[in-house]
Amino acid sequence: MSDGKSQPAAKAGESGKHQGRHRFNARHAGFVGALLVWALVLRVFVLQPHLIVSESMAPTLAVGDRLVVDKLSYRFHLPRAGDIVVFEPPPAHAREFIAIKRVIALPGQEVQVRDGQVLVDGTPLREPYVAAPPAYAWGPATIPEGMLFVLGDNRNVSSDSHVWGVLPLQSVKGRAWLRFWPPARTGLVP
Repeated sequence: MSDGKSQPAAKAGESGKHQGRHRFNARHAGFVGALLVWALVLRVFVLQPHLIVSESMAPTLAVGDRLVVDKLSYRFHLPRAGDIVVFEPPPAHAREFIAIKRVIALPGQEVQVRDGQVLVDGTPLREPYVAAPPAYAWGPATIPEGMLFVLGDNRNVSSDSHVWGVLPLQSVKGRAWLRFWPPARTGLVP
């Protein structure tokens, strides 16, 4: 027989359970929101994934490689010769939304490609990373201030500075830093 008092007590207990769940959700919603904001900040300003979609950087980077791009370091220093940079390609030559190439020469340096060699300030580069020596000639030309000369490691199939000219520094989005896929090739980008 029910006296009517046990029923409200059961409802109060149920209500307490629901309140606990709501407190849990409300308490953690702020934490999850903060994590999402932090992830967005990291993605926009610090690190970005990048998928290799062409053979222009072979053999260093292969089609299907997935990289982490460091977007922060160039806020503190300029790209260096040998860095592999991710950038927005010149509009007339954009085959991909974001491109990736190796920095060959910096502002003020003279570049020339001849006889299968790349020369910077008259000195041939030692390039163990190229797929094959370049089968074209370019330059000589001095790289203007605010510009870079970039080439793909697969020199003879790459659309790069030897095709479309120098790259504005402001087009550089970051430095290829870490390959995380495929697992057998995981490691820092050389």
